Amino acid sequence: MGSVVIEVVALGVPWATVDPFLFCMHHDDAYPSGNDQLGPAASLAGRDLGQDFGGRDGWSMYHGQTVPGFPQHPHRGFETVTVVRRGYVDHADSLGAAARYGAGDVQWVTAGAGIVHAEMFPLLERSEPNPLELLQIWLNLPAADKLAPPHFSMLWRHDIPVCIVRDDAGRVSEVAVVAGGFDGKRAPPPPPRSWAARRDADVAIWSIRMQPGASLTLPPAANPSAVRTLYVYRGDGVRVGDKRLEGRCAARLRADAPARLDAGEQPAELLVLQGRAIGEPVAQHGPFVMNTRAELQQAFADYQRTRFGGWPWPSDDPVHGRDAGRFARHADGRIEPGGR
Repeated sequence: MGSVVIEVVALGVPWATVDPFLFCMHHDDAYPSGNDQLGPAASLAGRDLGQDFGGRDGWSMYHGQTVPGFPQHPHRGFETVTVVRRGYVDHADSLGAAARYGAGDVQWVTAGAGIVHAEMFPLLERSEPNPLELLQIWLNLPAADKLAPPHFSMLWRHDIPVCIVRDDAGRVSEVAVVAGGFDGKRAPPPPPRSWAARRDADVAIWSIRMQPGASLTLPPAANPSAVRTLYVYRGDGVRVGDKRLEGRCAARLRADAPARLDAGEQPAELLVLQGRAIGEPVAQHGPFVMNTRAELQQAFADYQRTRFGGWPWPSDDPVHGRDAGRFARHADGRIEPGGR
């Protein structure tokens, strides 16, 4: 049947994705200790504040000017899935919802008809570094759901299944199941209007860690028409079947066949994005993703007129108190603790 690998490309910025996914960005910032404002206890001189993407000293402020991150900005027509591996994110939005999440938690936001949110990276530790690592994935919505009511949900780390797989030599791979299922375990349900909520869409998001030399087999997709991409972002020399992958890369895989992965001499960290293509036209400009140019123009007009409900926060870049802990406060006032 030939190789399970269809094509391989080097990872760019952002990572290339395939329908139904729109975008994937890997943020990996070695932030220093924090100051009283939860920003970096370091000089910001020489940085292009408001547009700091240069990675100077191993970290960026992005659009933040006091605290790194992304102050209020709008979205319409798609979803964001934010997988935080290290560090914390403070969320605030135009619905009045707020959250602090991190260290294995996932936030899933359906922008739908329109939402404005801020994603700030509070540096909580005063006396030690504050490393931040996250993956933000954009998942498209079909035309029928592009104007669905906005919604956000938290997938806390203790609710995300982690499959521990030992190979014949006892070497371990861990698969965190953010969406879909793996080895009999299923992820928490996605938001109700998500493409991932359709079982026949066969959406899977798997975050994988492999010990050096470990072997792991990805099962065939339940829907043979699904598209599957494997991203290797740590660990050189990973093999997929008979093909050795060099460096940081994305490998498009056949989804209708099992794929054996073998880590190289280093620990490997990988991401799998899988799903049936939506197969509709994509019209995108910045934070809006629709099907036609006219719908994009309408999105900008609606945002200018309504601000998608306005911004109920005293600043564009709100952060929560240093001791707030992990939590979510939903638009209806319901408080959801971050758990263990």
